[in-house]
Amino acid sequence: MPTTIVDILAGMAIARMPLIAVDCPDPGALAEFYGAMLDWKIDVSTDRASVCAENGQCISFHQVEGYTPPTWPTQERPQQMHLDLLVDDLDAAEAAVIELGATRHPDQPGTSFRVFLDPAGHPFCLCLN
Repeated sequence: MPTTIVDILAGMAIARMPLIAVDCPDPGALAEFYGAMLDWKIDVSTDRASVCAENGQCISFHQVEGYTPPTWPTQERPQQMHLDLLVDDLDAAEAAVIELGATRHPDQPGTSFRVFLDPAGHPFCLCLN
């Protein structure tokens, strides 16, 4: 018979991750950006927005007053999180995300991925699949 919480939870997930939440100044704008880039459904409310894939993966954007974007690669204001997104063609993907409002970061430390900033300044990487 189980005697501790670890025994009871053995083999079971403690939590599920239905979405990733990202702080930003304008949730609707980021939902439009990521929704267009990923071709995911966009849902916008007053102070939150989200994009979701048909399989249930979601990214939620939450409005934060006084939001200050991270500085990367310095740690003056840590990035706290970033997204790595798989692509088949870095050049084509770069052109597309820049057209959507991303900015290519001047520091590019690798050759199989490229670092960009979304419209709110969050770093994200496009990585070769």
